[in-house]
Amino acid sequence: MRIIQEFKEFAARGNVVDLAVGLIMGAAFGKVVSSLVSDMLMPPIGRIMGNIDFSNLFVNLSDTPAASLAEAKNLGLATVNYGMFLNTVIDFLIVSLAVFFLVKVVNRLRAAPKAAPTTKECPFCRSAIPLAAIKCGHCTSDLPQ
Repeated sequence: MRIIQEFKEFAARGNVVDLAVGLIMGAAFGKVVSSLVSDMLMPPIGRIMGNIDFSNLFVNLSDTPAASLAEAKNLGLATVNYGMFLNTVIDFLIVSLAVFFLVKVVNRLRAAPKAAPTTKECPFCRSAIPLAAIKCGHCTSDLPQ
C-alpha cells in the first residue's frame, strides 16, 4: 500500500507527465536527426567519396552473390550492414552533440542561486556590518540580538 501512495505522490508532482513529454519529444527529435543524416548529410558525403551510398554498404556472408543490399535481403542472405551502422553512429553523434548544446543553453538560462547574505544593516547608522556582529563597527551602537 505504501508503494501505491508513493506512486500517487510521484505522479501528482508532474514527474510522469514531464517524463512522457520528454520521451515523445526525444523520439520525434531522433526521427528528424535520422532524416537529416540519411537524406541530407550522407548523400553529399557519399558523392564526395566517389558516389558511395552508405546505406548500401554491406558484406555478404553467403556464397550467393548479390549486387545490392536490397537484393541480398530479398534472397534472404546473411549480411553485415556496416553502411547502416555508420549512418546510425552518425545519427547518435549528432543527437549527442545537439543534447549537449541544449543542456548548455538550459544551464545558462537557469538562474544561479542567490548567495546567502553575509552582512546586515545596522539599524542605527544603516552601514553594512557582519551578520554575527553584536556592536556596529561604524557607529559603535550595541545591536539588538
